[in-house]
Amino acid sequence: MIILASKSPRRRELLSLITTNFEVKTADVDEALPSGISPKDAVEYLSKIKAQPFKNGTDIIIGADTVVTLDEKILGKPENEQEAFDMLRMLSGREHSVFTGVTIIKGEEETTFSCETKVEFFELSDRQIWDYIATGDPMDKAGAYGIQNGGALFVKKINGDYSNVVGLPVSLLNIYLNS
Repeated sequence: MIILASKSPRRRELLSLITTNFEVKTADVDEALPSGISPKDAVEYLSKIKAQPFKNGTDIIIGADTVVTLDEKILGKPENEQEAFDMLRMLSGREHSVFTGVTIIKGEEETTFSCETKVEFFELSDRQIWDYIATGDPMDKAGAYGIQNGGALFVKKINGDYSNVVGLPVSLLNIYLNS
């Protein structure tokens, strides 16, 4: 059995492109990051701590975490509408990175990898940002946008794996699962 250790409905949808034979489990874990950790190391660390509680020697466990970064600063999920506005204002007209870390546990084997995708936004008006915030979509997403929803309207260019920006690099995950 495959266990996806994630609360994200987007990861469920993406994993179903590889297999429908999985179940979702989540555990409350301390997601506090060590100070000075790089975004790549942060997502790999978080993917590991999300997968570890379900390690049982028989199931395949997949843990994942995604962050949006601008100038090496991690932009998490906004705590309120003003914070969402501030994040989107920072991303406006600029290129940023989206990192997803994935940990796969198969028996005693553990593999962790990450994927980076570069995303460039058009210049956004305050009105565009507030209209998007009014949809509620940014409030549960790293960097305050969902590329699979209304956030797609802000994207000028993407360099890398689209599914990684949604929350799970499915092509790379498929390679690791089948190797």
